[in-house]
Amino acid sequence: MSYRQLLRLPGVRILLSSACLSRLAGRMLMLAIILYVLDRFHSPVLAGWVTFATIAPGLAVSPLAGAWLDRIGPPRGILVDMAVSALLILVLAIAGKAHALTVPLLVVLVSLFSLTTPLGSAGIRALLPRLVPATAIDRANALDTTSYAFVDIFGPAFAGVLFAVAGPDISMFTIAALYALAGACLVPLARSPSPERALESRPVVREAVAGVDYVLRNPALRGLALSYALYQVSLGILFVAVPVIVVQRLGAEGYVVGGLWALTGLSGAAGALSIGRVPTVDRERLVVAAGLLATALAIYPVSVTLGLPGLATGLALVGFFSGPIDVGVLSLRQRRTEPGWLGRVLAVSLSLNMSGLPLGSALGGILVSQSVQATFAAAAGASIAAAVVACALIPQR
Repeated sequence: MSYRQLLRLPGVRILLSSACLSRLAGRMLMLAIILYVLDRFHSPVLAGWVTFATIAPGLAVSPLAGAWLDRIGPPRGILVDMAVSALLILVLAIAGKAHALTVPLLVVLVSLFSLTTPLGSAGIRALLPRLVPATAIDRANALDTTSYAFVDIFGPAFAGVLFAVAGPDISMFTIAALYALAGACLVPLARSPSPERALESRPVVREAVAGVDYVLRNPALRGLALSYALYQVSLGILFVAVPVIVVQRLGAEGYVVGGLWALTGLSGAAGALSIGRVPTVDRERLVVAAGLLATALAIYPVSVTLGLPGLATGLALVGFFSGPIDVGVLSLRQRRTEPGWLGRVLAVSLSLNMSGLPLGSALGGILVSQSVQATFAAAAGASIAAAVVACALIPQR
């Protein structure tokens, strides 16, 4: 099926619309929360730890989230995530507006926000293969990855401009509204009958443990989790280091940070659509490894040369190579997982894959306050390690 034919499928349109809105909100939050902390508390280290708290708790509860996804169905799981996210960000915005937001309260709110994120992230990836023919999975994943890329274009730019023009509180209110709208879009799919009722009689904890066991026993999923986690360490470092460098070292405004991430997203869309036209069956590992090595070179030395132009060039290349990496990872994971296990396996696998992001964020906040060169060198080293692990641990077939 062509990209146009895929987009004509009603379920795909609904899912991608909701996914784009929720991802836009999440991408805006990733930048806005760092700018928020720098604006209110003036601490790069705190910005790194708040980013850590926005991600890490959700990774810890992902097995339980996966079991619930296979029980209630991905559409309902995604809807729960959207509702809870909208409510918690709204509370954060109200507390900030009332000048009642302390560091402990901020950490508690973003930690609670993190707990339901596996329902949304894994739910979207578990639902998509059910809405498209098996032969179209590569292109469906390319569309899904492209939606992330376009979110990376508009999300940071929108967040940066909104933060600079309207201030931190309006930015948070806007993010809460986007989450609510994403949930409203998904209501038609959430009302449809769910095929997961057979799991209702089984204890949720047992199903969560079974999901973890499935991932750990599968050599492809196990190797993929370690490789992608190392790659996320690189991105986590960049998520914190780039705003700090641009705002505090180069003296630029928040919208410049948004523009840099928008450039990264635009390049990511080009990379995803390009690889989506190439069959990746039994070649996913090589596609992922090549993208990881190219990413390392883009981070260091490209991003640390020639000041802001060098940083922009490096981030554009990081974005372009993220397309092949993400499409290869998605296709490999879906092809090597039994359909009835998708909810549990994707929640566990995605969280293991993303476990490097909060670690990288915390590390980035510490390193960037010491040395820019060391910060980018560490990010590049993590991507090289990820490529080595992908080649060594992921079976070709």
